[in-house]
Amino acid sequence: MRGLRGKTFIVAGGATGIGAGTSERLAGEGAFVTVGDINISGAQATAERIAQAGGRAIAVEFDLSDDKSVQELVGRTLAEFGGLHGLFNVGADLSPGNIGRDRSLLETDMDVWERTLDVSLLGYVRTCRAVLPHLLEQGGGSIVNTSSSGSLGTDPSHVANNATKAAVNQLTRHIAVNWGSAGIRSNGVMPGLVMGETTKQQNDLEMQASFMKAARTTRLGDPGDLASVVSFLLSDEAEWINGQMWYIGGAAHLRQ
Repeated sequence: MRGLRGKTFIVAGGATGIGAGTSERLAGEGAFVTVGDINISGAQATAERIAQAGGRAIAVEFDLSDDKSVQELVGRTLAEFGGLHGLFNVGADLSPGNIGRDRSLLETDMDVWERTLDVSLLGYVRTCRAVLPHLLEQGGGSIVNTSSSGSLGTDPSHVANNATKAAVNQLTRHIAVNWGSAGIRSNGVMPGLVMGETTKQQNDLEMQASFMKAARTTRLGDPGDLASVVSFLLSDEAEWINGQMWYIGGAAHLRQ
């Protein structure tokens, strides 16, 4: 893809799943990648696979809910690669103690709301605020945020996650509206059911069957499906795409 080779990208949440797949795809296109994650062993494994394939990547332990940690993630990237050209936000707290307790409005405790907002919304605010000055200084760059098909409002459960993802959609558009004319592109992806490591471990057969019943496709999603789209949006191939939220989910939702 045009405009990836030799450029540097941060993948905030690159230890597993979509983040790992995107890290490897970007590196395969010749980009330098910082694989950031609270799961440092997973991030290191991703970086090692990239190195074994002939690419260049570093693993950095960081926490989306911690301001200092986010600043250090950006600082390590600049120190290692000498520049920064884009950001992919994909981190979230998918632990059973958080997403597993995220149900309907009357069933979801406030601590789940607070944790989800702190990681999946304010975490993205932190990373975007940290990278934007550097992208603006160099005359432009690209940000891609991970939302969810749940932000479309058709999931009766996961109220905190889905409301947070709807806010991510607006954050993404806000960046495009304010800094698009300065060369900043800000887009988002709204994945359907993607069979990454966490989803496979959950092995929720009822959820998988429900998705396939609604979908217009022959299979469930794979991290590579998102990796190719995100890499495209970060590349110069997508230089006339800005402020858009792309649903990638086997047409389980049909939308304009």
